[in-house]
Amino acid sequence: MIIGVIGGEQADDDASSLAFEVGAGIGRSGHMLITGGRGGVMRAACEGAKSTGGTTIAILPGDDLFDANEFVDIPIITGLGFARNTIITRTANALVAIDGMYGTLSEIAFALISGTPVVGLGTWEMRNGHGLEAPVIRASTAAEAVAAALEHARPHPGQRA
Repeated sequence: MIIGVIGGEQADDDASSLAFEVGAGIGRSGHMLITGGRGGVMRAACEGAKSTGGTTIAILPGDDLFDANEFVDIPIITGLGFARNTIITRTANALVAIDGMYGTLSEIAFALISGTPVVGLGTWEMRNGHGLEAPVIRASTAAEAVAAALEHARPHPGQRA
């Protein structure tokens, strides 16, 4: 399985700490981590996964391999800018959203559109115009977020669970 972590490229200490713990949990689980591969939440999650022997994949927005943080094993150069967010959300079997700004919000929306489960950890609270809450699974700790992502992860057709 591939579990994604999405969040801001600029992250405070709390968000970075949560991302590290989530990444470490994904690494310990034996599943792969996918992120946007740059700084902030993405870097901290990759560092956490690597600290526990995990494999990290980065879907980079630009044309430069060197945009990937130093904890990325498999950098994928797209040249797509924010459009790369759709690749992350469709490749992941589940996502953990930590903190973040509008890029993270777009990833949450793309994931919900495509049916990819999203676990929220200190991220966007959303309601539609009818007052209905978006189906984001809420977690209050990194361990809860990893457990929920693994529980709700959906294998892609032909993929082993």
